[in-house]
Amino acid sequence: MLRRRTRRGQGDAVRDDPLDADQERRVRAVLALGGVPQADLPDGVQQVRLRLLERAASGREAPRDVSAWAAVVASNLAMDWHRAKRRQERLGERLAALRQSAHPSGEDTSLLSLAVAQGLDELPDTQRQVLVLRFYADLPVRGIAEELGIPEGTVKSRLHTAVRALRARLHEDEVV
Repeated sequence: MLRRRTRRGQGDAVRDDPLDADQERRVRAVLALGGVPQADLPDGVQQVRLRLLERAASGREAPRDVSAWAAVVASNLAMDWHRAKRRQERLGERLAALRQSAHPSGEDTSLLSLAVAQGLDELPDTQRQVLVLRFYADLPVRGIAEELGIPEGTVKSRLHTAVRALRARLHEDEVV
């Protein structure tokens, strides 16, 4: 069962917190030793809390040793963080390789490239991300969805909105 603690000075006010202070310190230590940056540690601790609460809410019994269970979950979160970081690095490398490939550039293509770059800068991050992955990294919609962990329909929707906004921007600037 989850531990219940009473806040000092609030009488009967009780809150549910699946991790006590020692367990939270242990989770932070496991995350930090796993290479998670200091800025991401609070999010990692919250993820461990959430998973413990979800476990209790689903009707499964609490782990025999919450501290050990929380440490294992924290370790898994650290591995997930590294996987996501590597995935982002691979995408960056692929984009860099695409930029380095030789393309003839005349005055017209330079102007168009500059206008597209400025248009991309003005897009929201999520739209820019799918647009770049689709048209610069040449990934299929399914591949983008898998890489980002989002549904294919979301990728298509973001692509549609981003292309429409970029097209409007290029027409506005009279580049196209």
